[in-house]
Amino acid sequence: QVQLAESGGGLVQAGGSLRLTCAASGRTFSGFDMGWFRQAPGKEREFVARISMSSGLTSYADSVKGRFTISRDNAKNAVYLQLNKLKPEDTAVYYCAAAWIGSDWTASGMNYWGKGTLVTVTS
Repeated sequence: QVQLAESGGGLVQAGGSLRLTCAASGRTFSGFDMGWFRQAPGKEREFVARISMSSGLTSYADSVKGRFTISRDNAKNAVYLQLNKLKPEDTAVYYCAAAWIGSDWTASGMNYWGKGTLVTVTS
């Protein structure tokens, strides 16, 4: 059974940092891109960042470029999201996701989802 388990969310002041972890299990993900979406209250789920588990190539939403960094550890089947210079508008539930390489990185295009971890940024 494939599982994506997020951890690392919490409450932080604006300007602070958090590191989110996504631990994947149940299959190998070498043929996948993995990444993160987020969903704020009353808003649609939106793409944050992704990484190719094979090549390491990364992609970011414009709203987080220069502040967030995605990385991977293939040996641990894990993906990380370093959140720096956090803003109140970054408050959301952050979801780990995985999709076959070449998939359209929209919420409807993902093959697997985690249950999410809440990040709350206070001003």
